[in-house]
Amino acid sequence: MEILKVAAHSNPKSVSGAIIGALEQDDAVEIHAIGAGAVNQTVKAIAIARRIAEEGGSSSIKVIPGFIELEIDGKRRTAIRFVVEK
Repeated sequence: MEILKVAAHSNPKSVSGAIIGALEQDDAVEIHAIGAGAVNQTVKAIAIARRIAEEGGSSSIKVIPGFIELEIDGKRRTAIRFVVEK
């Protein structure tokens, strides 16, 4: 399963393309977002990816949100983890 990391300055259209591309390769993709801005961009990207998948005739996607602990620069950070499945 591919892991995408989204930041507050990430372009939702670009991230949605990465989501669709990852779902073409595998049945699921995991997305990590730290902070409100990153979560906002992630949710926008998932909404765009869902619309693209439905318009393309593919089955709808399912999203499972949750928390994950990550280590960044030696510090433990709590992130939101989105598992997006076909």
